[in-house]
Amino acid sequence: MAFLSQILLVFLCFHILIHPSAQTSSYHTSLVYKNCTTKTFTGGKKSHSQSLSFFFQVLTSQSSRHKFYKTTTGDEDTGISGLFQCRGDLSNNECRDCISKLPEVSNSLCLNAASARIQLHGCYVHYATDEFSDVGSSKHELLHKICGEQKAVFSGFEEVRDAAFAAMESGIAGGIRYFAGDYELMHMAAQCEEDLERCDCGECVNIAVQIAQEECGESLSGEIYLDKCYISYNYYPDGIPGTTNSGSGGGGNTGKSVAIVLGGVAALGLVFLFLLFIRKLGKKDDDC
Repeated sequence: MAFLSQILLVFLCFHILIHPSAQTSSYHTSLVYKNCTTKTFTGGKKSHSQSLSFFFQVLTSQSSRHKFYKTTTGDEDTGISGLFQCRGDLSNNECRDCISKLPEVSNSLCLNAASARIQLHGCYVHYATDEFSDVGSSKHELLHKICGEQKAVFSGFEEVRDAAFAAMESGIAGGIRYFAGDYELMHMAAQCEEDLERCDCGECVNIAVQIAQEECGESLSGEIYLDKCYISYNYYPDGIPGTTNSGSGGGGNTGKSVAIVLGGVAALGLVFLFLLFIRKLGKKDDDC
């Protein structure tokens, strides 16, 4: 059964390679939600503003090289601890662009807050002053959820959704921190905070899936954000945008191109399965 799950994961990875994301930079930097504590910094507005400005300078400088970064800046009176993480499929430049947007949003929406979490579609930041530090919490706490207004008006939706979720959970359980793929007409994605242990990551995503099933029900789309992970999904009745399922056209050249891609992907798949096999041999006792 575990081997079949790995096979499914490989084919989902094929699908990702053939149908890459085409979202725009404006989408990556658009706000999803913000949580700003009502407690304010006690050391004075000017010193907090300066400390926060330096904190974001450090994050921005690191975002062109890292998609996850945790740091503490300042001294014992003005210290700020925090982290950022970019979505796993963003390029280094896209990650930097996303992180560069966060200081503006923080200054506009969370001014002088002692602790804040700001989630954009492409990245998020979580920070707190040292006197109010809660960065590093391991709770799988629900922070925000979005259930799409459009509902399924046909039978079989929940079966497809749950099968897609199962494939996504299988990928995450295999040690992947960012997973995205298509299953039939469903596109789904999941990501855990980078320093989360593999088993904790799997547990977090599983909880997010349960929330989506129970609270979003027959919604064709949803986004569930927990403290340490998130999932999102979209069902496209007319075909997933950018895939061969949506629209018509093509021709001989397209068929040849796809065949070449599939051949290369098949070779990658064999390597991937071999590495999974070796990894499994080395970690027989490392089950969650």
